[in-house]
Amino acid sequence: MTVTLTRQQALELLGKYNKEEFHILHGLTVEGVMRWYAKEQGYKEEEEYWGQVGLLHDIDFELYPEEHCKKAPELLQEAGVSQEMIRSICSHGYGLCSDVKPEHEMEKILFAADELTGLIWAAAKMRPSKSVMDMEVSSLKKKFKDKRFAAGCSRDVIKEGAEGLGWTLEELMEKTILAMRSCEESVNKEMEALIQ
Repeated sequence: MTVTLTRQQALELLGKYNKEEFHILHGLTVEGVMRWYAKEQGYKEEEEYWGQVGLLHDIDFELYPEEHCKKAPELLQEAGVSQEMIRSICSHGYGLCSDVKPEHEMEKILFAADELTGLIWAAAKMRPSKSVMDMEVSSLKKKFKDKRFAAGCSRDVIKEGAEGLGWTLEELMEKTILAMRSCEESVNKEMEALIQ
């Protein structure tokens, strides 16, 4: 899996097309989640690739929401991102805004975890702690069942993602909560530094 940018270059590329705090926070969160999954699933040597795919997966969403996953290849090619990574990035929108099917385990995890991180983040903001550190799967399942809560997070995509990995919904939730716990502190610190 070919990494053509340094992490700093990838972060600058994200910042070039994303100014809203929420979009930068989401990119950093999905990066951290994907790094955790790389190690957890036995792909430690590919951690940088998995992380950068997570960081850049929504590169075109803020400026080109109607062309999400369609504008991304152009923006990424200009920056010298490998074709392999562009394919991986576009696969997260499969069935919604992309016809690139997730095939590698990393792509399937990105597809499944991307929407779920949004739901977990929204649920964490409702907690007194404002954190995932004390979140349990049982409370997340309640939020998942409430269709009005974080309505923009597609439950169908999350379910389809779990199925594509051969995991139960609970397994996907549990792993993604652990993944978000692993990076919550570093993401918060990086956001503070970026906002100043």
